[in-house]
Parts: sequence; C-alpha cells; structure tokens
Amino acid sequence: MQVKKHLLVAKAALLLLAATAGNAQDTLGQKSTTPVRQERTPDVLARLIRGPYLQVATSNSIIIRWRTDAMTRSVVNYGEQEGQLPMKAEDGTLTLEHKVQLTGLKPQTKYYYSIGGGAGDTLQQGSDNYFMTLPTPGQEGVYRIGVFGDCGNNSANQRQVRDQVIKYLGDNYMNCWILLGDNAYSSGTDPEFQEKFFNIYQDNLLKKYPLYPSPGNHDYNDFYQYKATAQNTHDIAYYQNFSMPTKGEAGGVASGTQAFYSFDIGNVHFLSLDSYGKEDSLTRIYDTTGAQVQWVKKDLDAFHNTKRGFVIAFWHHPPYTMGSHNSDKEEELVKIRENFIRILERYGVDLILCGHSHLYERSRLMNGHYGMEASFNAAMHTLSTSSALYDGSKHSCPFIKDSVNKGTVYVVTGSAGASGGSQPTYPHDAMYYSHFEHGGASMLEITENKLELKWICADGEVRDHFVMMKDVNKNRIIRAKKGEQIRLTASFVGNYSWSKRKEKTRSITVTATGKKTVYEVTDPYTCLKDRFEILGN
Repeated sequence: MQVKKHLLVAKAALLLLAATAGNAQDTLGQKSTTPVRQERTPDVLARLIRGPYLQVATSNSIIIRWRTDAMTRSVVNYGEQEGQLPMKAEDGTLTLEHKVQLTGLKPQTKYYYSIGGGAGDTLQQGSDNYFMTLPTPGQEGVYRIGVFGDCGNNSANQRQVRDQVIKYLGDNYMNCWILLGDNAYSSGTDPEFQEKFFNIYQDNLLKKYPLYPSPGNHDYNDFYQYKATAQNTHDIAYYQNFSMPTKGEAGGVASGTQAFYSFDIGNVHFLSLDSYGKEDSLTRIYDTTGAQVQWVKKDLDAFHNTKRGFVIAFWHHPPYTMGSHNSDKEEELVKIRENFIRILERYGVDLILCGHSHLYERSRLMNGHYGMEASFNAAMHTLSTSSALYDGSKHSCPFIKDSVNKGTVYVVTGSAGASGGSQPTYPHDAMYYSHFEHGGASMLEITENKLELKWICADGEVRDHFVMMKDVNKNRIIRAKKGEQIRLTASFVGNYSWSKRKEKTRSITVTATGKKTVYEVTDPYTCLKDRFEILGN
C-alpha cells in the first residue's frame, strides 16, 4: 500500500509540473499563449455493466446500447473488416446509459464494431462484436429469426435453451430474435432485467443479433400492488431498457409508441403487440376501437397495398392454450380470442406467436374459432388436415397460403426460461402438437416463399416443425413463336422433377415447338406441382 501511495504522489507531482509548464518562458524568451493539453488514458476506466446490445435494426441503420458504472461519453467505432474500424459514431453527453445510432450503412452487410467512451478507453471489441444489417424490405432471401418466450428467470433451462439455439445456428447468422414477453421474472424490475436477461445473453446473442421485444404481464410489475398504474403509465423498466422502431423506420406504419410497432425482415412483415398494457389508460389489445387495434388495421392495409410476403404477429397472451395457463378461464386470453384474432385472420396473417403458457403448442392452419375449447370443430375450423411436417410421411404436405386459402397457424412457445405445467384438459383440441416436458425456443427459417418453424428443445432435439408456402402450385399459359427459347422456373423452393426432362434444377430452358406443349414440375413428395402450357403465338 505504501508503494502504491508513493507512486500516486509522484504521478500527481508530474501532472502538476506538466500543467505549469505552459506558463514557463519558451526558447525565444516569450510566454506561450497556447495552453498545453495533456491527452492521456484515464487512471480509472468506466466498467461495462450491460451490453452491448443491438436495437432498431434496419437495412441502413442500427442502435447500439450499453451501460457503464461511471458516466462517460459514448463512442462506437465500426467497419467492414475485423480489426479495421475507420468509421465512428459518438455522443458527447456524459451518461451511464449509452445509446448510439449508426446510419448510412449498406443493406445485408456485416460490420464489426467496438464501444467505449473516448480516447484510450475501449470497453469491448473483438471478433464476436459484429452485426449484419437487415435486407431491403420486401426482398426475398434466406432469413433466420429466433423466438424466445418467457425466457427471463435465470434458470438452468434458460441457459440450456440458449446454448442449444447457439449450437443449432452454428456458423449461420440469425437476422434477429424476438421476445414474447415475461422477459424478467418476477416483477420486471431493472435488477431483474440485469440478472435474468442481460447477464444471460449479453456475451453471446445480444452483442451480434438485433433484438425486437414485446412485453408480458411480469414485465409490468405483475406481482406489485401498482401494476394497474404501470399498465396505464408504461413507466416500467422494460420500456427504459429497450428501443423500438416507433417511426416506421424499420418498415410498416409508424405507431408512435414503444408498446406496439412493426418491422420487416426482407419479405417477412412482423407486428410486435402489447397484450397487457393499456392505451390512453383506457383500452387494451382486445378493445377493437382502441389505438392498438386501429394501428394494426392501418399497418396491415399498408402492407397488403405495397408488399407481398409472410405476415407474423407476436405478443404475450395466447388465444389457445391448455398449458400452465387456461385459455377458457383467463380474461385476457378469452377476450383476445373472442374479439381480436378475427381481425388478424381477416387480414390474412399467416402466423401468430405467443408465450405466457410455459410449454410448446402448435395448431394446423385454422380459421374462425373464437369460442371455448369445447366448441372447436376440426372439420369446421381447420383448413388443412396436414401435419405440415413435409417429410414424406402421410398427410405431411406444407400448409399452402394464397389469396383463396387464408388461415392462420397459432404457436405457443413460452418455455425458453420458465417451463412446465398443464391443465386437466391438456392438450387443447385446436392444437396438432403439444409438449410441456421440455423447455425450448423456436427458430423461423424463411427461404423466399417458404417458411419453416422449428422448436429447439433444451436437450438439443427438434421435437416439432412445420412448413408453410405461399404462391405455389402455379398454372401458366405462355405464348411463344416456334424456336423461341423459354425459361421455366418452379414457384417453390426444394427439389424438382420435370416432366419430359432429366434436369433436377429449379429452372429449365425449353424451345417452343409452335404447338401446344405442357411441362410440369413436382416436388419429391408430390405435394407441389407447377404446370406450364406453351402455345404457339
């Protein structure tokens, strides 16, 4: 201790000498009029408590957030090559809560970054500090979106599910991940968010995969006497800890609120909704005249008028479940089913993802069931008898969506942290597959017009999956002159068998004969077939 004390005294003396040197005579005998600025590394650097984590990702911008234990400025250095970070974005305000937006980025481009507070005090950098900007809205491609429900309870299951998702991804990038609420048990306080959410994910998922959350009842201080006040004011840690695209900057119609918003991942349109809070201290998600429902209608109208692709809505409280919660008995669940989902079905929403119930449940393609479980009639409410496993087994063809065949698949995936529990009437009659013995998270994989959801369990097993396709099984009439070269392309993604041809590729080139010629292409399971009729011109 004495040696350290003497070193500090000596250092202070040197600093004093440097400070007074500017008042000394220079070599010409005149006093210097320019103060000497001493650039140095601070004696004690601020420490990183939380982060970095990625918010409000778009095709050309992203927000990087972190928290420190001392007030510093906010600096992000970034670039397209690891170890070469020539670009900088910064905020000179001293703060503990750091939030820096990078703009002018290129779509679907990988950027490395470091975070810090200024000269010499980099808090984090390395080969794992990177992100990829989103694709241009509407663009088809290959995309992965993780789905975590009820994750924030600091359990062994939470860590195991996290690790299995990371293992499943391997070297593949996850374009973003979404939260289905109850992100910090039991009361959504800031310390609980730190311990049970950020500490669990900040060294792996948060630093390189953009996050889009939705709130649950536990995020609204569900166990505290002032939860009703929190529902009105939204004055909770959830809204302080996360940033959302409220201005329509990530796609969709601006909502003007963090509670509900939309965004695009290529040709997939997402709506993140709030099933527990109140709008204007009055209405909730199941009040069809309320602000949230009116915004949902505007957003879906705008999407259908300008884009094509998949539409996915996610929130906390499920309309169908017989897991740790009962959708026949709980007010939020009953009213959401009776009043709200019929609107989403009318707009052709393809997939609804919820948490709250601590298990996994998945329906077939269904439509029009808004009553209690006993009123469910598969012949009336199910639009497809397929399992949609698309694996060659009996009745396993994909769910097909088009302008005539609408329908929605409902998934409860609420066991990424909390897990287990079932009702006496488990499983729910509307669900094709149900499982509460293992926890897990889901992975959405979209390849052009093919959507697949996989449920990845804490032991690494994928226990359920399904496939949905849009705008397939096409019939085309083509007029062409004799000798004209025509390129035919299958409408679906997969493997191909062409009539009259040996090729196994998605596209083939044929020569018009001047007479009627028909080519067909099918998949290996004969679930899909395109027909091309070439006529003389």
